[in-house]
Amino acid sequence: MIRWWSFLVISTLLLCCCTRKKVEQGRAVEMRYAENICIEAFDGYRVVQIKNPWRERELLHTYILIERDDSARMAHAELSEGTVVYVPLRRSVVFNTAHAQLVSWMVEGRPHSQPLQNGRGALVEGIAGVADLKYMNVVAVKRGIASGQIADCGNSMAPDIERIMALGADAVLLSPFENSGGYGRLDQIGIPIIECAEYMESSPLGRAEWMRFYGMLYGRERQADSLFAVVEKEYQKLKNLTTRSSTLDRRPSLLTEKLTGGTWYVPGGKSTVAQMIADAGATYAWSNDEHSGSLALSYETVVSKASDADVWIFNDQSGEPTYERLKAEYHGYAIFKAFREHRIWYVNSMKVPYFEEVSFRPDWLLRDYILMLHPGLLQGSTRYYKQLRIKN
Repeated sequence: MIRWWSFLVISTLLLCCCTRKKVEQGRAVEMRYAENICIEAFDGYRVVQIKNPWRERELLHTYILIERDDSARMAHAELSEGTVVYVPLRRSVVFNTAHAQLVSWMVEGRPHSQPLQNGRGALVEGIAGVADLKYMNVVAVKRGIASGQIADCGNSMAPDIERIMALGADAVLLSPFENSGGYGRLDQIGIPIIECAEYMESSPLGRAEWMRFYGMLYGRERQADSLFAVVEKEYQKLKNLTTRSSTLDRRPSLLTEKLTGGTWYVPGGKSTVAQMIADAGATYAWSNDEHSGSLALSYETVVSKASDADVWIFNDQSGEPTYERLKAEYHGYAIFKAFREHRIWYVNSMKVPYFEEVSFRPDWLLRDYILMLHPGLLQGSTRYYKQLRIKN
């Protein structure tokens, strides 16, 4: 029988992120906002542990990052539990457009400014292949595809395994999801799979802080730390603007998204979007919900909780929608207050780099939110969103 004190010790270890057996003492890399990742630095290598965001007290994955030129450390670190990844990555395959954009920023070395639109250089260093190419609005990746220096590895749900192997890929970066059941043949080819679970963080800065991990993977730690310092400063400045401004006599309410195949997907109350809505000085109908992911709701449920939302925003890839077209799409939309008062905004993510940027530049998205929710509080125009046209 396990004594009570033994159970206490085991439970304590499970609660700690870094619980790997080791003979030397590591230095914890401080993560100020991210809750689901823990990094320990040792002499010549790092141990990264990712918490399972869907199962409390479980680990999703452990990685041991070893410098390629530190052969003396390889045998020592490989004795530990976890997936060994040799860094910096040279021929990775990236499944997600946001991660490809982040690597591009780090390589181009422009963390303090807008990303290059025409760009210099012909290649995103460290990326040999991508999946879901048609959804990637990353200039440097498109250049690499056009020149043949970056390969199209097919659909992320059914990637071209033979092509990935032929590339000599040293890692595959992908976004895990709950109850995935593994990655099929990708699990069996011996290439490290980096499970990029930052989207399950509960705060925008927590999600963005994962860039420090990705910087370690690509040998761009200094650039990643510099970029995150900029993001943190700008985000906090905008957040303080809404919490301290004397012009905010009330907190408007915000509704997101619209029906997709009969289901209305809204961000959970513990999601980064819900936190951003609060940071933008607004209220959200599902703020008390405990989910980090999306909620699948019926139209009736959304109407009952959010029909009086002051501002409504959604993603629309069909061009430039109007109120007439929106009503023709589904007549029930006309019930919403934001529809009646013409306070609807949309983003066309096929035309602007929305999904490429907002994960790691939440300060840019927060600025859009404030401009839409509090007219006059900030100068300038929105980066991603446009107001819905009243007439064709």
